Amino acid sequence: MGKTIKNVVFILLLLTLSTSTAFLAYIHFFASEGQELSGAWRTELDMSERAAFTALSWLQEAEAVSVSLEEMEAYMDELTIEVNMTFEQTGHDGGTFRCNVVQESYDACRQRAYEGFAAAFRELLVKRLQMAGYTGGTDEEALEALVTETFGMSTVSYLMSCAPALLPSLEELQALYDGSGTYEAAEGILTRQFDAGGAVNAKAESYIRQDSNLILSGEVGTVPAEHSSDGYPVLYTLVQPQN
Repeated sequence: MGKTIKNVVFILLLLTLSTSTAFLAYIHFFASEGQELSGAWRTELDMSERAAFTALSWLQEAEAVSVSLEEMEAYMDELTIEVNMTFEQTGHDGGTFRCNVVQESYDACRQRAYEGFAAAFRELLVKRLQMAGYTGGTDEEALEALVTETFGMSTVSYLMSCAPALLPSLEELQALYDGSGTYEAAEGILTRQFDAGGAVNAKAESYIRQDSNLILSGEVGTVPAEHSSDGYPVLYTLVQPQN
């Protein structure tokens, strides 16, 4: 009887150890994968809709020939600004991070936005000139010469000077995204504590890690209202893992 009891206890202990080992392996290889964020990540902020709406509003106020939002969006296609974020895990569920808006990407996006705006402006200008009985040339070179003669600058420069800003300022975007500090990732919440001196002290955001994608689905912490982000969810793509 005693030997039988010993065998039963041994089997139960063995099963318990096997279950524990399997559970720990699952935690290590699967559950912890969702919290492992180390690497360089990139997202692109889409500015097309905002730029198209702002440009359309200005043209309507200027009493230009009517144009639809859909038509204006065609001129403002694929206007994106790159934001890079790097995580370096130094503990079980956290580490350090750096995030920044790529200024070269911002400058290029702004230039493309106003070039699209200028193309729409020239097309509408042709319609206005034709309505007024204008018989001169209406190709791009002739229109640019006419705009330069009238306003003393190119169409792009004129719109940059006189029309509303098509994009948020670089400083506004930097206040929302730029910074460095420490982070913790646990139970689906990514908490970033920014180094002193930044516009934002801390952010707590719901997140999901799916293979090479990191989805930040919304802020759950306390952030100053003037720095709150819109456009969630934000999708980051893993560019290069940390070694």
